[in-house]
Amino acid sequence: MLDSFAFHAGQMLVALLLDGLLGWPAMVFALIGHPVSWVGRVVSLLDHHWNCDTQAPFMRRCAGGAVVLVVTGLVGSFGAGLAYVLPHNGVGILAGGVLAWPLLAARSLYAHVQAVVQPLQAGDMAEARKAVSMIVGRDPNALDAAGIARAAAESLAENTSDGVVAPLFWGVFFGLPGLYVYKAINTMDSMIANRTPRYRLFGWAAARVDDVVNIPPARLSGLLYVLTSAAPLRAFRVMLRDARGHRSPNAGWPEAAMAGGLGIRLSGPRLYAEGPSRDPWLNAGAPDPTPLDLAAGLALYRRVVLLAALILLMVFLAHTPLDGAGL
Repeated sequence: MLDSFAFHAGQMLVALLLDGLLGWPAMVFALIGHPVSWVGRVVSLLDHHWNCDTQAPFMRRCAGGAVVLVVTGLVGSFGAGLAYVLPHNGVGILAGGVLAWPLLAARSLYAHVQAVVQPLQAGDMAEARKAVSMIVGRDPNALDAAGIARAAAESLAENTSDGVVAPLFWGVFFGLPGLYVYKAINTMDSMIANRTPRYRLFGWAAARVDDVVNIPPARLSGLLYVLTSAAPLRAFRVMLRDARGHRSPNAGWPEAAMAGGLGIRLSGPRLYAEGPSRDPWLNAGAPDPTPLDLAAGLALYRRVVLLAALILLMVFLAHTPLDGAGL
């Protein structure tokens, strides 16, 4: 019989292959939407009813914590129910891979960054700003060509962890329940964990939980960028030196590894809707990224995804009996 690592790794490998080949088809989205949007509706409903600006600060923090408990409880229970009914064999691997598939974003992330690369290389700044506004929160009108390339590269590196490595990581260790709970936490973080007056207290728990669950996969993502880089020693050096200086406890690891691997600088000062940010540079002293550097970042990202798939395959084979028993 397959052990849990082989079973879960097989499911995640199937999910990654489906996502890489198909993404989330527009026809399917039109018919049923997307699981993240389903979770988002629940979060919005709880936000509407429980986030009251007349409450005392402590109570608003408690209400936000209750949202995290309710949403993760619902999603985790649903994932556990699905995992319980799946047979522990090849059929269960294929079925679990299909159920995990929509919660990966490898193809979508590539497409969104590619949509920035193409107009940027053609010198179409208006279209490049429009494309980059789909993936970053900073003011696109304040960005020149280097700023657009930098913003897109940072989003690519950070979301490699959030959208690809972290779901696979928690899926391998805890199966569908782990994957579903992670994506629920990540969704809550994106919806209610910003620094606006409405969410500074209410979203505190979601932000802290998201920080915690991303600690291992963010560092693993950085390591994957190091291993697939054309300059792995420099990427590793920059990652170890600069990652902790990032304002996020996790995003700095893949971003610093990418900066070192490509020989560019990332992060640094930028302008958000809520005001300017004076973050330190990652790989300070290196030049700003060019459109060619951003295209090289996409090539590096492809290698990271391929390496992740190879690791999943190795885990699956290493934990599968030589006679294939259980398949």
